[in-house]
Amino acid sequence: MIISCGEALVDIVDGSPLPGGGPMNAAIASARLGVPVAFGGALSTDEYGEMLYAHIEVNGVALNLIQRTDAPTARAVVEHIPELQFTFEGDDTADMQLSELDVAAVGSGPHILHGGTLAMFRGKTAETLATLAEEHEGVVSLDPNIRPQILDHDPTLRTEWIGFHNRWLSNTDIYKGSDEDLAWIFPELDPDEWVETLLAAGVSAVIITRGADGLSVFTADGEVHAVSRRVDVVDTVGAGDTICGVVLASLWELRITSKVAVRAMTLADWTKIAEHAVEAAALTCSRPGADVPYRHELTW
Repeated sequence: MIISCGEALVDIVDGSPLPGGGPMNAAIASARLGVPVAFGGALSTDEYGEMLYAHIEVNGVALNLIQRTDAPTARAVVEHIPELQFTFEGDDTADMQLSELDVAAVGSGPHILHGGTLAMFRGKTAETLATLAEEHEGVVSLDPNIRPQILDHDPTLRTEWIGFHNRWLSNTDIYKGSDEDLAWIFPELDPDEWVETLLAAGVSAVIITRGADGLSVFTADGEVHAVSRRVDVVDTVGAGDTICGVVLASLWELRITSKVAVRAMTLADWTKIAEHAVEAAALTCSRPGADVPYRHELTW
């Protein structure tokens, strides 16, 4: 099955708590497409943690790999009045406490492993997931999903982040990042060198998202591009996670769970996946919050 691992947290938007966290959103995006997926991470037993647990459960995501802790839930506070402000409240929070993750709990593999965002570099969770990514025998997918508001606050965090990123990269098959992500990760490189660097590191497919301009997929065989349809954008939160969910679900449906199978994918395979991904992401952007689409809402 698909295992999306990392953080679940709450976004406090103008005083209202909403479920959030890139890896959790990606898990739900895959589940709403009708494929088996588990969320791997640590959740608090506080009020917000119970809300997140219920949100994961009601969306059909397996709970076998969730670790509970009495540490508080991390909160990303977004306020628009009098002006847009972002505050992250995440000291010693539950998402940092994942001490183990045994994928055997969801049955025999090979499983598709996905991770990224804050869990890549925070607390016990960072070491647990980096070790898992290094040793995982099935497909490994990574979405770094950079949060500059957090990482640029402390210069030492960048060095720590790069160390964990490199450990993931050593065994990553599919790498998804926005052009803003890659500019932050590789400040010394020109944009046309990003893909070359990642493919040289052993990545089989590099997916670069460009907002309203769609996305491109690069492999050793070449490049494909998919253009987003125009929508009235309400909220871009969750668009990238939707793309990850579509990619993961598509791999599962094609029974592509091994590294060899990913390398054997054709540009035609990736074209179809890219077109599906931008369609789903556009729908997410047309409504508030990370409200990822269900299968019946899409044309495929």
